[in-house]
This record gives sequence, C-alpha cells and structure tokens, in this order.
Amino acid sequence: MLKPSKSELGQYQSKGYFLRSKFFSQSEISEFRLRARGDLDRDLKNNKVMIKGDKEGNQTLLKMWNSAEDNFYGFIARDERLVVLAQEILGDDVYIYSHKMTMKNPGEGGACEWHQDFGYWHNYGLLAPTLLSIYIALDESNRENGCLQVLTGSHNLGRLNHIRENDQTVIDGEYLEEAVNRHSAEYVEMGEGDALVFHCNLLHRSDANLSQKHRWGYIASYNAVSNKPFKKVRDYGHFQKMHMVKSGQFMEHSEL
Repeated sequence: MLKPSKSELGQYQSKGYFLRSKFFSQSEISEFRLRARGDLDRDLKNNKVMIKGDKEGNQTLLKMWNSAEDNFYGFIARDERLVVLAQEILGDDVYIYSHKMTMKNPGEGGACEWHQDFGYWHNYGLLAPTLLSIYIALDESNRENGCLQVLTGSHNLGRLNHIRENDQTVIDGEYLEEAVNRHSAEYVEMGEGDALVFHCNLLHRSDANLSQKHRWGYIASYNAVSNKPFKKVRDYGHFQKMHMVKSGQFMEHSEL
C-alpha cells in the first residue's frame, strides 16, 4: 500500500504522526543497515560525518546528503513508498528537502532536546509548514537506546519560539513548559524497518543511547514544491526536481 490509509491520515491530522510497521522488508532493512554501517564508518574516518554533542558530552553522528542522486541513498529518498506518502499527505507535488542518517552508537549516542524541525527550517527561507519527515529505523529503537519521543498533537500549536542552547536549536523553556502541560509525551518504540511519518511542527526529542545496542535512523524530509525557499541559506533544502523511482530500486545498487 503506497497511499496512507484513512486511519493513518486521521492520526497524522490529530496527533501529528503515525507509525507504519515493516515499511521496509527484512531483506531491505538488513541490506540498508549493512551498507550504511560500512559506508558511514569510512566517512567518519575521512571526516565526512558531523559530530553533534549534548550537554553531557555524549556524541551523536550525523551524515547528511544535500541531493538525491542516482545511487544507493538517493534511490531510498526517491523510493515511491516514501514519495507517494509525502505527496498524498501534503496534497502537493514534493521534492526532497533533506535526507540524513542519525547514528547513536552504543553507550555514547547523545540526547537531542525538544524542538520542532520547522522551528529552524523557517529561518532558511520557508514560509509555510508544508513539510514532513519519514524516519526509518535501521535498528530496533526503544527507551533503552534513545528512541524518539513526541508531544502528541503539538503540531497544532504552530511554530514556537526556539533558541540556541548547548549547540542545539531547542524550544524556548517557557514555551516548552506550557506545551508539556497541554500535550502528553509518548515514546515511539520501533522495530527495524518500521517508519514514522511526522509533521514538521511536531515537538520531538530523544534520550542518549546508554545501552549496548546501536540506534541508527534514516530521515527523509519532503517539502511541497509550492513552498520552496525564497532564499538559499544552507547547502540543503533548495528546490531540485525529483524523479521518483520504483519500490526497492536501491537494492539493485547495493553493491555499487
């Protein structure tokens, strides 16, 4: 099923997110994980991976691609399963705003504090919150290894004020306190290959990974073409025409 179900659309509108189990097959996610572990370990050694710290000194690794080319990772971002979901939910043609891998390695992956993605994307020339992200779990993601947490329904608050704190862009504490009073916090535990689709104004965070297991996740974010940035601030996010590919085409390039 490519399009979101009526139930999924209802959850997205009311809660700001929905979870689709087994979005990628076992063979797909196993190959994705194996390929990513090798590629990104090499990138880390060659200083091609960003290192993000939290206030406790724990580190999360981040790999971002500024375009979706004809390669393994570009084909994942352009996979019709992701693209059709984004198009149907946003009700518009879409393009890939960004795609990246967040890597919380055992015993060291840092915490990410409460924020909205649109809280800072807005500053990059975006007027409207017509964006969403699809998070695909490469590993089992649970409370022990720092799974995502969300404030259910907080996307309905609109964009809130954000500040820079401990090298992270986070929601202003005064606004966060009130948001937590109004909305329930939920841990989003996921199995490998599951996908979480969430609104760009949904407040979310994650704890540090203090377990002995990896917690890697791939995040593809999509923007409505009608909402393309009016200025270029970052190397990512500007409009690039996208050519959708068939489901699983990345598997045909797993050895390249």
